Amino acid sequence: LSIGLAPWLVRSVVAPAADAVVQERAIELMRVMLLSTGIFGVSGIIMGALNAHQHFLLPAIAPILYNLAIIAGTVFGGATGSGTMGAAIGMVVGSAAHLLIQLPGLLRYHARYTPTLGLRDAGVREVGRLMAPRVLGVAAVQINMVVTTRLASSLGVGAISALDYAWHLMLLPQGIFAQAVGTAVFPTFSDQGARGDFAAMQQTLASMLRMLVVLMLPATAGMIVLGRPFIALALERGAFSATSTDDVSVALALFALGLVGHSLIEILARAFYALHDTWTPAVAGIGSMVLNLLLGLSLPLLFTGVGWKAHGGLALANALAALVEMAVLLILMQRRIGVGLTGSLWKQSVRSLVASLGMALLVLLWLRLGPQDLWLQSIGGLVVWGASYVLFAWLLRIDELRTAVQMVLRRR
Repeated sequence: LSIGLAPWLVRSVVAPAADAVVQERAIELMRVMLLSTGIFGVSGIIMGALNAHQHFLLPAIAPILYNLAIIAGTVFGGATGSGTMGAAIGMVVGSAAHLLIQLPGLLRYHARYTPTLGLRDAGVREVGRLMAPRVLGVAAVQINMVVTTRLASSLGVGAISALDYAWHLMLLPQGIFAQAVGTAVFPTFSDQGARGDFAAMQQTLASMLRMLVVLMLPATAGMIVLGRPFIALALERGAFSATSTDDVSVALALFALGLVGHSLIEILARAFYALHDTWTPAVAGIGSMVLNLLLGLSLPLLFTGVGWKAHGGLALANALAALVEMAVLLILMQRRIGVGLTGSLWKQSVRSLVASLGMALLVLLWLRLGPQDLWLQSIGGLVVWGASYVLFAWLLRIDELRTAVQMVLRRR
C-alpha cells in the first residue's frame, strides 16, 4: 500500500515544500526501502522469542550486519554512480541479514514452524489485544519525525539533513545504553509483573532509571559542548561545509536536551508492557506527538524572531515533548507500583546534573585554552569529559556509575 501511495506520501505528507527533483528521488528510494518492512516484521518476532529465552547475542549482532550492509551499499552506490540508491539496496540486503543471522537461535531452542494464523491460541489473542495501542504508540514516535521533517522542508535547503544528522547522532548513546538496558530488563519485568511482585519490580525499575540518568546526563552535556568539534572531524568534507557543521551542532545540542527523556521512556514503556498495559504508553506518546506539533509550529518562528537558526526550534520541540512524556509515564508508574520509585531518582539526578555541569565547564576550558588542532581538540576533549565526570561522580558518591562499569566488565 505504501509503495503504491509513495508519490502522494512524499508530495503531500513528508516533504511537500521540497523541489520536484528531490521528491522524485525520495519516491524511488522509498519504494525500494519499503521492501525491508516485511522482512523486519518477521525478524522482530524472532528477536522477541530469543530475548524471552534470555538470549541476546544474535539479536545484538543483527543490527550490526544491517548497518554494515547499508555502508557497503553506500560505497557501492558511490563507485557505480547509482548514488543513494546503493544505500537503499543495502538497507534491503541488511534487513535480510538481520533476519538470517537469528535463525540459528531458533534451532538452538528447538523452535517449530506451523503454517497457521494461530487465532485459537490464547497467547496470540492476547498479543492481538495488546498490539493495537502499541501500534498507536510506535506510530506516534514515527509521526513525530514525519511532522518534524514536514515542517523542516519549509525552512530552506539543508534543514532536513541537519535535523536528520543530529537526530541519529543523539540516538547513538540512547541506542547503546537505553535500548540495550530496556531489552535486557524486559524479561525480568515480565516475570516480576506476572508474579505480582511489585516491590521487586519497583526496585529493579528504580535501579535501571538511576543508572540511565547517571549515563545520559553526561552524554547530554558532552554532545552540547563537544558536538561541534566532533561533527567537524567526522563529517566536514566535500559538500559538508562549516555552515553544515554549525547547523547540525545546533540541532544536536537541542535534541540532546531530550536524551534523558527518550532514554527513560524506553524503560518506563517496557515496565508498562510487562504489566500488560499498552494503552498508557500509547496515550502518552500521542500526547507527546500533539505537543511536538504545537511547539514545532511556534518555536521556529520564535527562533527566527531572535536571530537563531529556525530548525533548532524543531529540535527543541522534540526534546521538550520527550521530557513531558517521560514525566507523565514516571508519575503514572509510581502510582501503579508504589511511591518509592522517584525519591532516590531525583537525588541521583541532582548529583549527576552537578557532576555533568562541572564536567562541561572543564571541557569548555579545554576547548578554549587547549590546542586548536581539530584532532587534539576532539580527542583531548573526550579524555577531559570522561576523566572529569568520573572524578565528580566519585566526589559526589554516584554509585550507579561504578555499577554500570561493573555490569559492562562482567559482560566481557
